[in-house]
Amino acid sequence: MRLLIIIAVLFSLAACTAPSREFRGLPAQRISVEGSVFDVRVRGERAEAVRVNTQYAPRFGPIRARAGRAMALVSGCEVKEVLGDQALALGVLDCD
Repeated sequence: MRLLIIIAVLFSLAACTAPSREFRGLPAQRISVEGSVFDVRVRGERAEAVRVNTQYAPRFGPIRARAGRAMALVSGCEVKEVLGDQALALGVLDCD
């Protein structure tokens, strides 16, 4: 039973950096912004930034700004809006 619990925890931790359904199958570009490390994927006018490093009790405000910068750097577009939480942020891009 203990082994089963350990395996389940390891699988759930491995899935934490998995992309959402909309971005599945797209290559990720890993980028670091002010101590936060993100895997960024871009599809059309939307981007996803999955934070892959551990940080103690991060607030979404600073993480949102860093995720937005990471999305802008990877996509080359302006980021109009960033929604989500400390682990996964979705951005709306303005690519002219």
